Amino acid sequence: MPAETLFATGSSAGPVALRTALRAFRLALLVALLGALLTPAAAQAADDYFPPWAPWYRDVSNAPVDARSPTVIGWLDGAGGWGGGAMQIDFSFEVLEADSSTPFRSFTPTGDFFTPDCDLENVPIPPGGALEGESGYECVSDGDCHLIVVHRSSRRLYEMWRANIVGPDFFGGCLVVWDMDVTYPMSGRGNQCTSADAAGYPIAALLFTADEVAAGEIRHAIRFILPNSRIRHGVFVNPSTHSTNPTSGPTSAPPYGAHLRLRADYPVASLPNAGARIVARAMQKYGMYLSDGGTIALTAQNDTFTTAKWSGLLGPHDLNALDVTDFELLDSGPPIPYTGDCVRQAPLYAAGFETGDTSEWTAVVSGVP
Repeated sequence: MPAETLFATGSSAGPVALRTALRAFRLALLVALLGALLTPAAAQAADDYFPPWAPWYRDVSNAPVDARSPTVIGWLDGAGGWGGGAMQIDFSFEVLEADSSTPFRSFTPTGDFFTPDCDLENVPIPPGGALEGESGYECVSDGDCHLIVVHRSSRRLYEMWRANIVGPDFFGGCLVVWDMDVTYPMSGRGNQCTSADAAGYPIAALLFTADEVAAGEIRHAIRFILPNSRIRHGVFVNPSTHSTNPTSGPTSAPPYGAHLRLRADYPVASLPNAGARIVARAMQKYGMYLSDGGTIALTAQNDTFTTAKWSGLLGPHDLNALDVTDFELLDSGPPIPYTGDCVRQAPLYAAGFETGDTSEWTAVVSGVP
């Protein structure tokens, strides 16, 4: 029965009352529809930093294997495989939560800040936080010292490389402020543009956490790294947008952006504990992206600020059994020559609403500062 008939039947109300009732009915219907769309099954999980069709969340269980996979995997195996000779896990990355009360601070760019790649904006600094590998905000180790802060009220993800805060002084390398509500194209913020990670894409979206493992499922791809000598020199593949000069691998080596998937026939049940099996299943479903140069293959979020803790869940050597020959290289398209000439571009929109149907997306706008 039409809404107009429903409200008119058996009622002596006048036209104004009828219109009021009709508006109330339509509003209730809209609320009900929105509620259905935002049920837990359809809504983004708390650990999803970008819209669900971002590359990090795509199920690649049946994605095509690159024709060069045997060559690349064979070369990598012959070159020594993972850094250190075995797949290990680095638990040093912190992801800090900021809210509307968190103070913002300006920073002084260092020589590790690049224009136009990086963003010169104030950064929220939660009290009591810490940098990657540090107990506080001072970069005592002189390492990468990544600063990662999620500001959910503004839907922004702040990621900085080589941060160092000592008292009133805040020095920083490359800062990227990611908009968590928009869709970035496969060329990210622009080809040839770096980020807080060498490959040019976000870090936090690829870190797995103790909370995810404790819940029994990782619903995104994973960040992995290789020694610079085992990364192909002079090229990258999207969604990477950048490479680095220290890479020195030959054409048979995997480039930045390489997407590896654990083979479907790998005996996951043979791994030593449930935590290792959960990570392995994520590698089979979502794969892992080559993101940086270094020794320890996998990076997970530290448990300082998570509810679950790594102790008893997963240890740094629990995935040692996974060799490079247990993986296959997925097809990511032709390699892009690396020049370092960053051209920033805007994210993709669809008439103000995000959509997974790329045919509805607007064109990419180049030259955005």
